[in-house]
Amino acid sequence: MDALDFTEKPTVLVVDDTPDNLSLMAGLLKDHYRVVLANHGEKALKLARAEDPPDLILLDIMMPGLSGYDVCKILKDDPATQHIPIIFLTAMTAAEEEKKGLEMGAVDFITKPVNPPIMLARVSTQLQVKAAADFLRDKNDYLETEVQRRGRELAAIQDVTILAMASLAETRDNDTGNHIRRTQHYLRLLANQLRRHPRFSRFLDERTIDILFKSAPLHDIGKVGIPDRILLKPGRFEPHEFEIMKTHCKLGRDAIQHAEDQLGLEVEFLHYAKEIAYSHQEKWDGSGYPEGWAGDAIPISARLMAVADVYDALISRRVYKQSMSHEKAVAIIADGRGSHFDPDIVDAFLELTEQFRAVALEYADSDEVMAEKAKSLKVITG
Repeated sequence: MDALDFTEKPTVLVVDDTPDNLSLMAGLLKDHYRVVLANHGEKALKLARAEDPPDLILLDIMMPGLSGYDVCKILKDDPATQHIPIIFLTAMTAAEEEKKGLEMGAVDFITKPVNPPIMLARVSTQLQVKAAADFLRDKNDYLETEVQRRGRELAAIQDVTILAMASLAETRDNDTGNHIRRTQHYLRLLANQLRRHPRFSRFLDERTIDILFKSAPLHDIGKVGIPDRILLKPGRFEPHEFEIMKTHCKLGRDAIQHAEDQLGLEVEFLHYAKEIAYSHQEKWDGSGYPEGWAGDAIPISARLMAVADVYDALISRRVYKQSMSHEKAVAIIADGRGSHFDPDIVDAFLELTEQFRAVALEYADSDEVMAEKAKSLKVITG
């Protein structure tokens, strides 16, 4: 019989407690395969678990100590060895024994005395089956790794695209360069705090919170459509100017929708981005814009962003105002409980004020916040 066309000879482990049987099998196999011998079950397990494991095992059933059935079960229960094909090689001929061996995971059952051509043919067949299975398993592992890599790459592209788009809006106001980063982290703090709250738990699972974090930077993307004479005005808006300013919500939502339409499919994180962009200026009592929605009619994503956005606006220096202290900003948010903001979200915020302060300091960009950071460090170090 011709040997299989392998670059290296496959390794066959023969396990039998009888020296004559081991010598016979080695003689039959040596011209075609690399043969490894074990005269008891414990040695067979050691060889099967070696750095260079066998490609196939010919396993006697009746052995002192660990039987062939014991060895088979241990190997099939171990993820590191469960893919090695096992052929039982035994003088036992009862159908029940063969059925038991196959049910345990053996691929074939050869009775002694062996017919050399039949035995070699069966070994060759099972090695070819294993080679095909190994190829498919390696291919699947490669494809899974590649899918994960491309998934990470796609997520990174999405993140970069979102930040680039959001930064485009932020460049219109140089005093708030890290605003988008701060509001991202504020929103995630609030969402994690509320994820077990009965009003929010069905919505705020881990995956949704990650999507909200990714979507948050686009909340003010509509500002790119507001004229500089209004957006950068160093003072209060005239009524007609404020009406123009309020259109940034619709401009932002429509810009995201247009991008989605161009793709020709709905994108999950853009759904929340549209909600946030359009509705983060709504107020709990219905006095906000653009729709005047009230209470639970306002999307949860937008209610979370409302608190995050207002807090950051209060502590940030803008062209039309100086920055406000953290303490005063907290007091204003608390005062807006049940009027401007969802009361439960405000309660969550009030439990997180020090974490909000920490985020503001970590991503500080105004002189006032930097001064506050220096002040805080001085207090910490004494």
